[in-house]
Amino acid sequence: MAHKIGFISLGCPKNQVNAERMMAALAVEGMEIVDPLDGADALIINTCGFIDDAKKEAIENILEAVDLKNEGAVRAVLVTGCLAERYREDILREIPEVDAVLGLGANGDIARYVREALEGEQVLAFPPVGCLPLEGERLLTTPAHWAYLQISEGCSNRCAYCKIPDIRGPLRSRTAEDILTEARSLVAAGVRELVLIAQDTTRYGLDLYGELRLPALLRQLAEMEDLRRLRLLYCYPEAVTDALIDTIANEPKICKYIDLPLQHAEDRVLQAMGRRGTQAELRALLAKLRERVPGIAIRTTFLVGFPGEDDEAFTALAAFAEEQRFDRMGVFAFSPQEGTPAYDMCDQVDPATAARRADILMEQQNVIAQSLHRAKIGQILEVIVEDYDDYTDTYVGRSEYDAPEIDGAVRFTSPKLLEDGTFVKVRVFGEREYDLLGVLC
Repeated sequence: MAHKIGFISLGCPKNQVNAERMMAALAVEGMEIVDPLDGADALIINTCGFIDDAKKEAIENILEAVDLKNEGAVRAVLVTGCLAERYREDILREIPEVDAVLGLGANGDIARYVREALEGEQVLAFPPVGCLPLEGERLLTTPAHWAYLQISEGCSNRCAYCKIPDIRGPLRSRTAEDILTEARSLVAAGVRELVLIAQDTTRYGLDLYGELRLPALLRQLAEMEDLRRLRLLYCYPEAVTDALIDTIANEPKICKYIDLPLQHAEDRVLQAMGRRGTQAELRALLAKLRERVPGIAIRTTFLVGFPGEDDEAFTALAAFAEEQRFDRMGVFAFSPQEGTPAYDMCDQVDPATAARRADILMEQQNVIAQSLHRAKIGQILEVIVEDYDDYTDTYVGRSEYDAPEIDGAVRFTSPKLLEDGTFVKVRVFGEREYDLLGVLC
């Protein structure tokens, strides 16, 4: 009888892709992937371990899985992902009911470790992180019409607040041939939008080819006939080259959308963070993007409460954000991570102050976002149908300006039935919170 395996994957899209590869590997070995609460023999908690909130969520999920094991609902609990890679033996010491703690490099042997855990062994396995598979089959957890496409793993930027280079290792790009092979397979299976991800997409190819190869990769991907959209996430500002901007501007299949995590905009704080560039350089880049890609939607994230961020620095950041009027923005309060330079820095900001600053920045952004949404009233947008909401009797879709899972949506009515994954024209007539409201043209 086939073992039934339940997956709970937390954190970022990169972690989600890791989980999809593990699920496919287990299926190939004859195991059945089931809902975590639907009679699973083993539960795999694929964790995030980046910031304190993510660690707390991971631990809560592990403890809930252990409770199910103690109740006899499951036989084994396995912990994978960044928290497992980062804390290793600490997890078993604190939660001894866990049956396996597996580092990222163990993902390629996941079926073996599941069997060992189900046979009663307590497993610790931490192969080199470079063993983490970047290719192979995936069992998609996204809707059939869009998928993430990971182009590299790891990061070499070494920002002062970030543990990712230590957890996932330095930049490791996939070959263009391997990426194109996977992309063609996804498109052949019905995927119409590919969302490119990495810790830093803009430095793709630097380790393999000695130069930034993202523009060339995008042009090759855009040649696929049945692909409708390419979307870019996680672009670092200092590596957004003229060649990349020209590619976004000139290739119709590339969404006029860029995710550009700036993290801050005050020079002294940027320097302390280990971020390259100044506020003047950021302002020049944003102006260039808007001039050469008219109508581009720019998403960013900011980190407030970093050590040394005094009232003056925060005021400068808030003024910059208000001036730039970003289409999308996320704000995080700094949480010190052991083992990073920022952990022991002087002038730590009180967590309550950091949280208050995050609220102030988001309240300001909410007003800006509402204004930008109102400016779209009367426009006609091409929307990919995502779902139907029975409660509001509307379809839910996304324009090229809306990334899946993180941005708002376009909610619209239609006199005819529409299938998920189809592209339609929608006239915008209103807005509500983070969403646009419209009607099928």
